Amino acid sequence: MNTEVCARFGIEFPLFAFSHCRDVVAAVTNAGGFGVLGAVAYTPDRLEEELRWIDDHVGGRPYGVDVLVPGKIDKAAEGGGGLDALLAAVPDEHWSFLVGLFAKYDVPLPDFEKARRSDARGGARVTKEGATELIDVSLAHPIGLIASALGTPPPLMVERAKAAGIPVAALVGTPEHARRQVAAGVDLVVAQGGEAGGHTGEISTMVLVPEVVDTVAPVPVLAAGGIATGRQMAAALALGASGVWCGSVWLTTEEAETSPPVKEKLLAATSRDTIRSRSRTGKPARQLRSAWTREWEGPDSPGPLGMPLQMIVAEGAMRQINKVAESGNPGARALANYFVGQCVGLMNTVKPARQVVYDMVEDFADAVERLNAVTGTG
Repeated sequence: MNTEVCARFGIEFPLFAFSHCRDVVAAVTNAGGFGVLGAVAYTPDRLEEELRWIDDHVGGRPYGVDVLVPGKIDKAAEGGGGLDALLAAVPDEHWSFLVGLFAKYDVPLPDFEKARRSDARGGARVTKEGATELIDVSLAHPIGLIASALGTPPPLMVERAKAAGIPVAALVGTPEHARRQVAAGVDLVVAQGGEAGGHTGEISTMVLVPEVVDTVAPVPVLAAGGIATGRQMAAALALGASGVWCGSVWLTTEEAETSPPVKEKLLAATSRDTIRSRSRTGKPARQLRSAWTREWEGPDSPGPLGMPLQMIVAEGAMRQINKVAESGNPGARALANYFVGQCVGLMNTVKPARQVVYDMVEDFADAVERLNAVTGTG
């Protein structure tokens, strides 16, 4: 395909694949797309291992890294003080609610002291200081892109990436966000509509993409949010985008890190089975509806905390829930969920990530052929 991002990044197809799974990243890159590893879940040492593995499996083909550097975090997490300070900032009522939730659904409790400290470390990685370590690790590898998933990338990230000759991307949910990102030095804007999985705004992809394209021209734009087919890729290019950024569609691939009970839920879900909820990270993030999202919105809930404090409460709990769900525990299976977009209704089969790429490209070609027949230009 001949788009600006294909030429700029040396890829065959303008398809960027966001995934927390290195196998998906490598498979998409090797199939002619551009894999992007989500780094927020990793310690610096673990990220180093993951990137070294990708380097060894893509044969010099381009891939990228996505870090989470939120523009705003809970004030209680801004003052430093390390893990103990982060843990102390979580009110006792939230831990009590969590213990009661496990009891209500008959899910065995994890080792909370161990889990809390582990997740406090994870929460620290979404502060600017924590993200800087991940950025440093990423830039030491031959990556072709570094992306800021939430908020304007800090000047240090832009400066170091530019010095290394690596383009910077950022996800946006409004034209105003896009304008600020370009002013901060971003080279590629990802216009992510409200249909997307994970952190997202409320403007739909169909409306957002042309608004952002017009706002930031000539900076190239990728369309994101609910995109899982080649038909949607063709629509995105018709809207002025130079390519697409997909995340959810990889969750049901053979390589995906998705736990088996959650994958079963994804395969059975419709596009109406997702919800924007603060119950996992403290910021609105689209995910599967489940007993977890329902309970955090219920009358007995103390309410989600801000980022990263809600992550400290939720992520260790969800690891335990998913682990127990694999044994068939009905309460755990009811609670289990994951971040996913409304395109989950299109994700009905398990297949290799490489095949997903090829199917999307074939579907794109069919869509273009239909349009050519309509316009008489075929």
